[in-house]
Amino acid sequence: MTDVLSQGMSWLEDQRHRHLTRMVTYQRGVNEVELAATIGRTVFEQDDHAGGLTRIESRDFLIRAADLVLAGNVTLPQPGDRIIETDAIATYTYEVMAPGSEPPWRYSDMNRATLRIHTKHVATENL
Repeated sequence: MTDVLSQGMSWLEDQRHRHLTRMVTYQRGVNEVELAATIGRTVFEQDDHAGGLTRIESRDFLIRAADLVLAGNVTLPQPGDRIIETDAIATYTYEVMAPGSEPPWRYSDMNRATLRIHTKHVATENL
C-alpha cells in the first residue's frame, strides 16, 4: 500500500529545497561544503531560576541531510561547526550550538531527510 503522507512530505521537501533556499558554506575544521539552506529560527525559553524566563533566538539552517558531506562522508552537525552566509553587504558566521542542554540540531521531518541546525551569530565581515 502506498504511503500517501510520506509521498506528500517528500514533495513538500523538494519544493522547499527548490524555491526557499540560498547557498551557504558549512565548515568543520579544514573541511567545508557548499549547500542549499532554508533560513529559519527557533525561540528557546529557559528558566532563569529566579522566577523568570529567558528567551533566546537561534538562527536555524534547514538542509538536506544527504547534502552534509565532509571529507567524502555524509555526517551530522556537531557543536562548533560553522555556517557562513553571504549577502550583498556582508559575510556572516554562525556557530552550531543551542542554549543549555538543548541539542544543536534535530531532524525536521518524519523521513529524516531534513536537518534543522541551531546556530548563534559569532562574526560579521563587511564586504
